[in-house]
Amino acid sequence: MVTAVLEAISELKSQERLGAMITVIDGPDMGSVVVVDRADGSVAGDDGPWFDEDVASDARDLMDREENKSLLYGDRRIFFDIIAPSPIMLIFGAGHIAQPLSLFARELEFRVVVADARATWATPERFPNVDELIVAWPEGVFDHIEADRRVYVVLLSHDSRFEIPVFDAVHGKPIRYLGAMGSRRTHGLRVERLKAEGWSDVELATIHGPIGLDLKGQSPAETAIAILAEIVQVRYGTGLAAPLHGSNAAIHAT
Repeated sequence: MVTAVLEAISELKSQERLGAMITVIDGPDMGSVVVVDRADGSVAGDDGPWFDEDVASDARDLMDREENKSLLYGDRRIFFDIIAPSPIMLIFGAGHIAQPLSLFARELEFRVVVADARATWATPERFPNVDELIVAWPEGVFDHIEADRRVYVVLLSHDSRFEIPVFDAVHGKPIRYLGAMGSRRTHGLRVERLKAEGWSDVELATIHGPIGLDLKGQSPAETAIAILAEIVQVRYGTGLAAPLHGSNAAIHAT
């Protein structure tokens, strides 16, 4: 059983697939472990009677939220350890905000891709630590990076030459986050254009524009923090983005 579990974990990591290691940590069957692949539902390990549909359903929900958690099922406590591939942040526009944003995102273990058609902006000197630097229009990014659930898109230029191809490429795709720079007026015009192009109200509501949480920051680094804070909130889906001081809210997800 141990070999099967280790092999399943190794395969998930090597193929960058979403999964979970699920362990009974207290009660009957303590120590039993299974590994689940989210994509195909395959199970490796000791999938005894304790691994029922309730546990499997909660596992799917937690994998989708990338949230580690222990839950109680009768007299068993079960821990869900999520195995998730690195998220990908696609930053379009290599301006001043992109520099601190790419640096902070790397600290949060994002795979960071910065793209800009302006070669004088998208340089290794300005972005020495990104995973990929692309001097091209957005089409040059999406031709080799799939817009899937691992992807977080940050559009820092509302030049139509950047914006229109990005929105076209991600429309209908299961990306985790889509944020776009611009004033409320700019975003209002953007929404009108996208609605005319066939975006539904539900799809339009998923666009974070103006981008970021309202932290009242002004510098590029402060703006980058506001954007990344919103992305973290979206990634885990449980935060209120409200101060913990003076609140009874849990500090960590429970």
